[in-house]
Amino acid sequence: MRHLNQTCKLNRTTSHRRCMFANMLKSLIINKRIETTVPKAKALRRYADQMVTLAKKNTLSARRQAIAELMIRFNKLTPKQERAAKEGKTHFFNDDRKAINELFSLAERFSSRNGGYTRILKKGHRVGDNAETCYIEYLSE
Repeated sequence: MRHLNQTCKLNRTTSHRRCMFANMLKSLIINKRIETTVPKAKALRRYADQMVTLAKKNTLSARRQAIAELMIRFNKLTPKQERAAKEGKTHFFNDDRKAINELFSLAERFSSRNGGYTRILKKGHRVGDNAETCYIEYLSE
């Protein structure tokens, strides 16, 4: 019996599941809306709401916890790449660095709300395997 076990395993190993949710969270934060299957969206909703709650604290510790949860790796840029990044040419690093700033700006939008930051909209069934798909998105306010 699975008493007091709330983790949805989704038929994946722990490391695969953590990486999958980190990637989905980054995409959700940057794009504000992603398309996925219903079980993944329901499991992701828990983590997405926790990240906004963490970002609402707006402390250095909360920022570091968010970086760890999203598995963001800050690779050191060369001086040439740093100059190009300051000029606005951001192709030298991926969107992972932008995700943290987006998350903390997103938290300001939900400052008056106590929970329920995401919405799941069912879309239909996927053609290949007939899996039920949906959109998960952050609320507009």
